[in-house]
Amino acid sequence: MHNGGFIKVFIIIAAISLLMDWYVYHGLRTLTFDWSNKRAQAAVLWGYLVVSIGVTVVFMAGFGSFSTAQGMRPFHEYMLSLFLSFFVTKLVFIIVLFLGDIGRFFVGLVNHIGTNKNTGERYFPSRRKFISELAVLIAAIPLSSFFYAMIRGKYHYKVHRETLYFEDLPAAFDGFTITQLSDIHSGSFDSMEAVQRGINLARAQKSDLFVFTGDLVNNAAFEIEPYIEHFRQLKAPFGQFSILGNHDYGDYIHWDSEAEKAANLQQLKANHGAMDYKLMLDEHVTLEKDGEKISLIGVQNWGHGFKKVGDLDKALKGVDPKSFKILLSHDPTHWEEIAKKHPANIHLTLSGHTHGAQFGIEAAGLRWSPVQYRYPHWSGLAKYNGRYLYINRGFGFLAFSGRLGIWPEITVLTLKKGAQSKSSPVEA
Repeated sequence: MHNGGFIKVFIIIAAISLLMDWYVYHGLRTLTFDWSNKRAQAAVLWGYLVVSIGVTVVFMAGFGSFSTAQGMRPFHEYMLSLFLSFFVTKLVFIIVLFLGDIGRFFVGLVNHIGTNKNTGERYFPSRRKFISELAVLIAAIPLSSFFYAMIRGKYHYKVHRETLYFEDLPAAFDGFTITQLSDIHSGSFDSMEAVQRGINLARAQKSDLFVFTGDLVNNAAFEIEPYIEHFRQLKAPFGQFSILGNHDYGDYIHWDSEAEKAANLQQLKANHGAMDYKLMLDEHVTLEKDGEKISLIGVQNWGHGFKKVGDLDKALKGVDPKSFKILLSHDPTHWEEIAKKHPANIHLTLSGHTHGAQFGIEAAGLRWSPVQYRYPHWSGLAKYNGRYLYINRGFGFLAFSGRLGIWPEITVLTLKKGAQSKSSPVEA
């Protein structure tokens, strides 16, 4: 977006935010009008205006310095996240207050179109303090939730375990374990200590195989470099393998030349090697155990509405058609549109990409996230005609510097030889 476009967007944002602040301010006046301590009243009213308007100003100033050459940095993500937190909180407050005002309007209509018969004066009931108190109470829920998401939720790592059964799994691989990470988005990290906690949790799983399914960075290769030695700690007896995601190609920032962009991608590939990850670019490797083999296949990014450079047919060349196959493919739409119906029997596909929108509910059997309106399968396990897809919810975060309800994930999959009826995902 050009500077002129940014200015127009910022003017609109500022106007909306100021209108919201005006409405919230009057709601807080109702809340505090009978306070005997006028200093406390002034502190609440002016304190709100200073903080809320200040957040909007800092947000706009921060994005005024936004550079398309580097993309969003942690500072921009902080400002965006803080602004969204206040915006949603104000919106909730206003909705509650507005519903009360609608009630006052209809009370006025019931009283003979606003006339009080006893006094002859115009009758429109004043805003009740209870409504303002209720608005504050309800609005505190999103505000505290957003703050938790930003302070703790984005590093609240969770291990998700699945056991998958395959009748044609080679017997030597019965009980074989895989740890999967995805969507590290290292350019968003702001705590090396917190990231190390997640790495330690992944290491503690002691799986046979480690795989990473794309989006190592937000845009540029240098973003992962402070963390190379940390992620290098992830080791597995059968190796560490990785693929590229849509963000890894540097498509979302400005480069001075195509040569500079290509050099960035080459450096990113080298950084995979520095972490001791075998970066798979439309290719496969054979994993052998006790004389039996399975095929691990890795493709470049292929996604509906995103970069489509992955070549599954190329990656499958030389693979025994009868072999047990595991595919690493960043975007789950690749499974939806190609892999699940491919002539080759691809037993298991591991993806990421969606992040589960970093916001949603997964509790007590309830699963919801706004990302489900874009992706039919957005997290966890799916199955089609005996073929499985697992979507990792992501290790990192992007744009919104937080997670709420959809926590950063470390996946541990156990392969078992047996009837698939023992595995129970929803059939796609």
